[in-house]
Amino acid sequence: MARRCVFMDRDGVINEKPRPGEYIESWTEFKLIPAAVDWIRLFNALGLLVIVVTNQRGVALGRVNPKELNRMHARMRKQLAGLGARIDDVFWCPHEKDTCDCRKPRPGLVLQAAQKWNVSIPDSLMIGDSPCDHELAMTCGLGFVPVADGRITNGLGKVAFSTGT
Repeated sequence: MARRCVFMDRDGVINEKPRPGEYIESWTEFKLIPAAVDWIRLFNALGLLVIVVTNQRGVALGRVNPKELNRMHARMRKQLAGLGARIDDVFWCPHEKDTCDCRKPRPGLVLQAAQKWNVSIPDSLMIGDSPCDHELAMTCGLGFVPVADGRITNGLGKVAFSTGT
């Protein structure tokens, strides 16, 4: 039986987004957004898969080492698990813009995850902080929840619903 899933962007959704043109290159730069922990706990309690889908262009630019990125994702998952929030998997695109089918907003990461985890895409959701995430959701037929700074927004940057302080 196909499973429901919450796909989450990483930067700006689970952790604080770096400034434009910058990348999170090491674990010391990774700052968890507290509200994301609560969201993931809720999704876990509801029996939903939680899968991160993230563009990591810093790899293509030589700014982020792929092995370090995998270590960061392992530490992110371990830290969240220690807080009672389980991430089932992480899918990331290391490519430069317009060179692949996995870089969001193209659907490759979602399709890879759906195949691996037997995800029912029409019954799933995308949580993101950018037009790219919204476009991915539209392309795949996912519901979309826009967020910013740990709050659900109306998609225009204005808070629509707050789950924290």
